[in-house]
Amino acid sequence: MGSEIRQLHIFFFPFMAHGHMIPTVDMAKLFGTRGVKTSIITTPANAPLLSKTIQRSNNLGIEMDLKIIKFPVEAGLPEGCENIDAVTKSGTGLDMFINFLKATAMLQEPLEQLLRECKPDCLVADMFFPWATDAAAKFRIPRLVFHGTGFFSLCTTACMTMYEPHKQVSSDSEPFVVPGLPDDIKLTRNQLPDMMTSNDETDFTKMLKASKESELKSFGVVVNSFYELEPAYADYYRNVLGRKAWHIGPLSLCNRSLEDKASRGKQASIDENECLQWLNSKIPDSVVYICFGSVASFNSDQLMEIAMGLEASGQDFIWVVRKEKKDEDANEDWLPEGFEKRIEGKGLIIRGWAPQVLILEHEAVGGFVTHCGWNSTLEGISTAGMPMVTWPMFAEQFYNEKLVTEVLKIGVSVGVQRWARLVGNFVKRDAIEKAVKEIMVGDRAGEMRSTAKALGEMARRAIEKEGSSYSDLNGLIDELRLSRNSSK
Repeated sequence: MGSEIRQLHIFFFPFMAHGHMIPTVDMAKLFGTRGVKTSIITTPANAPLLSKTIQRSNNLGIEMDLKIIKFPVEAGLPEGCENIDAVTKSGTGLDMFINFLKATAMLQEPLEQLLRECKPDCLVADMFFPWATDAAAKFRIPRLVFHGTGFFSLCTTACMTMYEPHKQVSSDSEPFVVPGLPDDIKLTRNQLPDMMTSNDETDFTKMLKASKESELKSFGVVVNSFYELEPAYADYYRNVLGRKAWHIGPLSLCNRSLEDKASRGKQASIDENECLQWLNSKIPDSVVYICFGSVASFNSDQLMEIAMGLEASGQDFIWVVRKEKKDEDANEDWLPEGFEKRIEGKGLIIRGWAPQVLILEHEAVGGFVTHCGWNSTLEGISTAGMPMVTWPMFAEQFYNEKLVTEVLKIGVSVGVQRWARLVGNFVKRDAIEKAVKEIMVGDRAGEMRSTAKALGEMARRAIEKEGSSYSDLNGLIDELRLSRNSSK
């Protein structure tokens, strides 16, 4: 009995933003289904967002728990402002975000205290915590990096940093090819993150630089993707760039029950049964779903254009609109007069948070208008496989758009040409109408839908026994066991 193998214990430390916390919790659940004990580290205000999911997992026999560390009050943030959602709602822009990043850097000491006390076998920490590699190394604990995006954007970012092709063009709108990539991918300076095109070294650019350096010293990278989706880029990242990485996604597919799918992230702003009943009344592939993620927001003029474009398209739709910071009973001046009456039965507006996975996997939904955040992009592909209208705004979203429209060929661009922080570029109703029609009833709609559905089937096979992601996760767990044994 003395030779019994001790259970692996892994800590997961997500950046405090819904787009990072949701896939990290899914990842912890996934490791838990393979018999690994998992602990998620977070702060008091974020704990309620995670606790119900953890309880449901425990009820299924998955060993998960929460480790709570105090959020630093000395960072000068309002009380309870412990995630990006709260930062953006505060309406104070970039300065507040920089303060938030500074606050997260102060979490190193409490993290080290936890590592000292619990001595886990591995720490999976977000790329926004570059100091985590050194913190874990103090206790001889391997650190895995989680970026929250796919291989394509990781490769594109690396090649942009290495070759700097944007410095060889004469204007912000002149296209250039990103050198080194398996495909000819053209971008413009307008589509790049502002920290890449600026010569100023800000706190944020320093953090990104530190993140790259800490990744190279880490045990490796876990990627929320599957090999069949972007094989050339998975190979390029590992074999050409020489990065140690494991693809273990799509992580959202670890949620099997209705409750798990409906309760990811925040509480939905609509009863999921009401939403599903509405969808049940529709024929397959007839509804377009419009959602721009948990961070981006639009002004009233843009929301008006979206409403008019959707109505003109003639398509049934579900449209998720983020609530602005205003009184609940304020007039919604972004809705055209009589709009809701005219779209009765044809359109459903969700104000706030939507049960996205439940909606996307419903057979009635046949298209997705998305900001190209990686979670949404991957969910659009893996839950049902559907064509997309791409409407990128910031972060690596313009890179993801290129993957969807040019590499996978399952989407059309709405025409946005400029990177914008938090508030999207203005798009006119005609462009919205045209793009929606193109993915729903256009000449290429059937071909795109067929390709997307095939990718969706590949995604589901990837996580099943002997699938590519299933096998990569097994390989990673084996390596972590070997690492633990060799460090003793």
